[in-house]
Amino acid sequence: MNAVGVDVSKGWSMIAVMQPGGVIAVKPYKVLHTVSELGNLAEFLKSLSGETRVIMENTGNYHYPIAQYLHEQGLYVSVVQAKLIHDYDNNSLRKVKTDKADAKKIGKYGLANWSELRRYESEDETRKILKCYSRQYELYSKTKTKLKNNLAALLEMTFPGIKGIFTSPVRDDGHEKWIDFAETFWHSKCVGILSRSKFYDRYRKWCCKNKYRYSQSKADEIYEISQTYISTIPKNELTQNLIKMAVAQINAVAESQATLLHSMKEIAQSMPEWKAVIEMCGVGETLAAQLIAEIGDITRFDRKQSLTAFAGVDSPPNQSGQKDAQGKSVTKSGSAHLRRILFLVTRCLLVHKPNDTVYHFIDKKRSEGKLYLVYMVAGMNKFLRVYYGRLNEHLRLIT
Repeated sequence: MNAVGVDVSKGWSMIAVMQPGGVIAVKPYKVLHTVSELGNLAEFLKSLSGETRVIMENTGNYHYPIAQYLHEQGLYVSVVQAKLIHDYDNNSLRKVKTDKADAKKIGKYGLANWSELRRYESEDETRKILKCYSRQYELYSKTKTKLKNNLAALLEMTFPGIKGIFTSPVRDDGHEKWIDFAETFWHSKCVGILSRSKFYDRYRKWCCKNKYRYSQSKADEIYEISQTYISTIPKNELTQNLIKMAVAQINAVAESQATLLHSMKEIAQSMPEWKAVIEMCGVGETLAAQLIAEIGDITRFDRKQSLTAFAGVDSPPNQSGQKDAQGKSVTKSGSAHLRRILFLVTRCLLVHKPNDTVYHFIDKKRSEGKLYLVYMVAGMNKFLRVYYGRLNEHLRLIT
């Protein structure tokens, strides 16, 4: 029985082969993630007598090359949650943290949990791409939010109050009216120096050129604000460049995000579970694509508790003797990306109040006086349980 501990790093890994009784069959050594070195490693592992299993931590994207290659070579590969490795074998006061020590620790973990090691299964390529799109979309969303907050702060110095005037939704190309408006009318004096009628005419032409709806009442509000509030930085070329650069950055990110979202939806719609997910209350096309991307193939979870644990919204029992703790916090050991999406879904349910099982469950918890985060997390847990049941039923019907 050979447990191959693999401590994964960027571009290379530390390998150690452990056998029962704490025997180090092969001392830790370094292997690059190249075809030649991984090929030599695979041949060596196949030559070992007895059953051999390769164990490594889930380290984001770094473990994929070695896990995929060894799996394709027919070796038994198991990718383990990093927290499980971290919490294992901490029975020494002397904490040693080196790549060699970690490789041996992973090998020991494999021996101790030999019968429970799950075999690595290569993820469908389409799902991999969808997950990458989802992660990039999330990154662009965060970046755009920061840039928009920056522009809003600048406008409070050049054109106070203007952002609150516009309520138009985001267009399909990612543009927003208040941002495009700021590019042309970047200072209150850009409006204030004009007569009312001249501004109306110029604003009407701007709306027509940029394909926004013209509103006379909105034009009145903009003109009144330009005459009412005081700008704190002057109207000059330096200020204009500052605003225009901020607008250009937002629009560049927004356009890329819109293109990304369109492709992400197209990929998600090709998935067998799309119809079942999009029909769930609180889930639009964007959230449906992100849910499918982050959860992946639902059949890899053998029960609904596994799915809630994967998301980190489960609250395991905490009982010992006469102690029976109630209201234990959720683990938060799972995917933070998935928890963010679930929070958005739950918030949508609270806003739209549909006649739905999950919404009624959340509303019940809220009516019981539960704190905001308590009933939100409870709703996320409930949604996942419903998601698990509906998708499994949907997949059984279509196969």
